[in-house]
Amino acid sequence: MNDTTIKEGRYLYCAVSIPDQKPDFSVTGVDDEPTTLIPIDDVGVVVHECNNLYDTDEVDLLRKWLLQHQQVVDAVGERFGTPLPFRFDTIIQGNDDRVREWAYEEADALSRYLDTLSGLWEYHIDVMIEDNELEAGLEERDERLQELTTRINDSGSGDGTNFLLEKQYNQRLATLKRRRRDERARTLRNRLSDITYEIHDRDTGERSINLTDSKGDESDRMTSQLTRLTLLAHENREKEIGDILDDVAAEPGVTVRFTGPWPPYTFTPAIGDELESEHATD
Repeated sequence: MNDTTIKEGRYLYCAVSIPDQKPDFSVTGVDDEPTTLIPIDDVGVVVHECNNLYDTDEVDLLRKWLLQHQQVVDAVGERFGTPLPFRFDTIIQGNDDRVREWAYEEADALSRYLDTLSGLWEYHIDVMIEDNELEAGLEERDERLQELTTRINDSGSGDGTNFLLEKQYNQRLATLKRRRRDERARTLRNRLSDITYEIHDRDTGERSINLTDSKGDESDRMTSQLTRLTLLAHENREKEIGDILDDVAAEPGVTVRFTGPWPPYTFTPAIGDELESEHATD
């Protein structure tokens, strides 16, 4: 038996508060497997039966599995309310009874986190700004840039001094642009913090498999990332968030992308991480 095979297991998608002990729920899951919901008191755990781990070097197949995982969690959210999602490829060895045993062990934590996240959803915000708008008026307001411009114009074009002056100019300009970008991002964050539960900055340099776009837009490279945020907010606040972003999008040279609601993947505690050690090696 290779290291991706298990005798019997359950692939875990999420936990969710359920209104009764026998909810009728089943959708197609990862690798087109049928899912079931296992009720444990007032909590349901969505699973499918499996006998192998979902490990592959094929990017397209991994993308498909990730998307199917997300679609199951989305369907649970639409039916029952905010779910507590588990990470992709979280598998517990054993049958439904083993899942119930684990859920009873984690009952207090599961109920606490589900109560905390009730009605809360994750939203993603990406704000881009054209470089010319980010630079607009900086030289007119900055004496150092004005001084460097004068010295550049007075020096010869082939002079080594000219090269050094232009380098200093670009460095000063980059510093001022960064300050302006940070100030505008901070202003937006402060406005959003009044109507959200939690805000995380997303690394502008991070790379990940994109589940929402088939292809990134790289047609215009003369733009800068103003900010990338992940919000945890109540569903009743979605319109207010949208109104704030409409104000930002109305500013010259600014583009805003607002997506959600998503299950709160970013804000989910690490329940179930110990299950990863239960992969069979027999």
